[in-house]
Amino acid sequence: MKLGLIGAGNMASALARGIGEPVLVSDPDSERAGALAREMGGEALDSNGEVAERADAVVLCHKPKQLAEVAEELSGRAKPVVSILAAVRTERLERAYPAVPVYRFIPNIPAEVRRGVLCYSPGSRAGDGPEGELLELFGRLGTVIPLEDEALMEPAMALMSSGVAFVALVAEAFADAGAAHGLAPDDAVRMAVETMGGTSAWLGAHGLDLEGLRARVATPGGVTERGLEALEQRQLPAVCRAAVDTVVEAAR
Repeated sequence: MKLGLIGAGNMASALARGIGEPVLVSDPDSERAGALAREMGGEALDSNGEVAERADAVVLCHKPKQLAEVAEELSGRAKPVVSILAAVRTERLERAYPAVPVYRFIPNIPAEVRRGVLCYSPGSRAGDGPEGELLELFGRLGTVIPLEDEALMEPAMALMSSGVAFVALVAEAFADAGAAHGLAPDDAVRMAVETMGGTSAWLGAHGLDLEGLRARVATPGGVTERGLEALEQRQLPAVCRAAVDTVVEAAR
């Protein structure tokens, strides 16, 4: 399946690299589009309409506010439409692209290395198009989680899309704390990052048992238990909730 990307920004680039196939791409920044096309062995085209005509499926990677403008350019040319636009629900997409199968994904940056999380909500005509093929293709990028209620896209996005930045900030904070006690900063960063990666791998192999892992590491009366108590006392759960709440409210 030949994908056509409308936009060549950070997320579009991550998707293209993770899928690993030549793509057609257009972007107002022709140099950026050309660079991505060359990297993927694809082709940068002069217009969004040309991308739609030549692609088997169009992936909307432009700014959400450009929905109507791009839809007009693609009118009558687009086949299946895949959207990664934040805060643009399938109902709006179907109004912009009438009688065309619509598929909505919210991916995250780790899709670039095929360790991403993608939340998925199909449009009302999804079954009329290549839904299975698209799910298989996007499945290369990591874990696809279908959401029965599209209203859950915003809290999902806070966890798996914005959450990448939140997790990076946490790793940075722990690394800084380690460096403050004399560790070389580069070593501290590697320790924090590799510990996060290893924790993720262990949880994936053990049924995502968060409570069980904490219990295994934090022996009663030990130093880890005291560290967890310090995080609780300083309201870490409330801080995390505030970050998620803020993203959800801003995205709706």
